[in-house]
Amino acid sequence: MSRYSGPIIDAHHHLWAYGMGRHGWLGSDGGDGDGLPMGSLAPLRRDYLVAGYLAETAGQGVVATVHVEAGWDGPPGSETAWLDTLDRSAVARRHVFRVDLGLPEAAELVRAEAAHPRAAGLRDIVAWHPDPARSFAAAAGRMSDPAWRRGLAALAETGLVFELMLYPPQMAEAEALARDFPDLTFVLNHCGSPADRSAAGMADWAAGLARLGACPNVCLKISNPVAYDHDWTGESLGAVIGTCLDAFGPQRSLFGSDLPVSGLQAEFGALLDVYRSRLSVLPEADQRAFFHDTAVRIYRIAPEAQEA
Repeated sequence: MSRYSGPIIDAHHHLWAYGMGRHGWLGSDGGDGDGLPMGSLAPLRRDYLVAGYLAETAGQGVVATVHVEAGWDGPPGSETAWLDTLDRSAVARRHVFRVDLGLPEAAELVRAEAAHPRAAGLRDIVAWHPDPARSFAAAAGRMSDPAWRRGLAALAETGLVFELMLYPPQMAEAEALARDFPDLTFVLNHCGSPADRSAAGMADWAAGLARLGACPNVCLKISNPVAYDHDWTGESLGAVIGTCLDAFGPQRSLFGSDLPVSGLQAEFGALLDVYRSRLSVLPEADQRAFFHDTAVRIYRIAPEAQEA
């Protein structure tokens, strides 16, 4: 088998204008916002726009990208309106918006965002951790909350996908959610977040991945594996990628960089080299599915964007 050299769709990255003050989760120069699993956020406290993304990925074959909501602080729809001020010919060709699905008006907000011609999905992060410093969600059990599920039902009516960001102990709850919404496509983010690197933690993560992989309406972004592996090697990342592929297969797995967050631990080219090496054992069609075709299908990327 040979290493993949075809077109790539980056199915997960972020853009922000830090000076706008819309991303409070990044904290301030005083250090607020640190403590999350990916480490200090200080290097991210800068503008990260289309030109920056293109510079980091130059020469790597990226032909289109999916922008995922970046924790924007502002009125509903305002992040989407900001994205529309940028050049979206390739970068942020499609986007994943955020709506708090627990709000009484969630259904109305979902329908408004879904009407945008470049909307591809919704992410309302459910990742909860007993340590508040590592938690992205305010409370546990969000996926089981009836009010939150009513908001999710509104998304299911649009035909868009739900981006699922959680921690491994929540995978059983996510499996029940996926089985209760069989017509909705779920895209699990960041390899399922293997944050507990102990032998037991990694075993629980792998078992949870296998359970979610058995749900035909769940796909997996093998994105930013370095977030939880700061002293990574090609072997350590290759083992995580392999476990992900075993659970979901290349036809339900997608490449995502998670730039600029992944840049805290790895350069884009170095990370992509690990992916290409690990997937080189697969047939060309499977490699193309992972790097390109599955994203085209899941995010409904128009043909003209595929060879941009």
